[in-house]
Amino acid sequence: MIYPITAYGDPILRKETEKIDKDFPEINQLISDMFDTMHHADGVGLAAPQIGKAIRLFVVDTTPITEENEDELDLKQAFINPEILEFSEEEGTMQEGCLSIPGIHEDVSRPEFIKIKYQDENFEEHTKEFEGYAARVIQHEYDHLEGELFVDHVGALKKRMLKGKLSNIIKGKVSTSYRMVIPKKK
Repeated sequence: MIYPITAYGDPILRKETEKIDKDFPEINQLISDMFDTMHHADGVGLAAPQIGKAIRLFVVDTTPITEENEDELDLKQAFINPEILEFSEEEGTMQEGCLSIPGIHEDVSRPEFIKIKYQDENFEEHTKEFEGYAARVIQHEYDHLEGELFVDHVGALKKRMLKGKLSNIIKGKVSTSYRMVIPKKK
């Protein structure tokens, strides 16, 4: 099933997410659907809040990027109940975008290295280290679980400059190749 992507302005994107356990209904189907949804929208990551679910789950597939850059780690993984344990002091800046915030790409500085604890789709626990692009994508998706968005990481001036574009997304004045859920007007 291809889910519609939740657009910027929907409160679920700012909501604190809840841990899940192995009794969560149809978790393997949900993970499969999330990968399908992400691929359909040409994304490299997708967090559960982006499909309207306030749970601690995201999926990542960096293989489209790593095919172009052999130095990067091929990563296709579901992350359940993740917790970032360590960040490096060294940071790198790269342009980021988000399926929930279409048409906007901005430079974001993030730590180059992370250590993360998570459960896989079988609820087996792992602790792994990631660097480079994989670390960036994981941090971006992890932010979604914390109620943060990549635009929260840009400076005040840049945020003011984006205000009109963000407002248009909230109003549904946005064009994408995938279905979106626009926030309901109050």
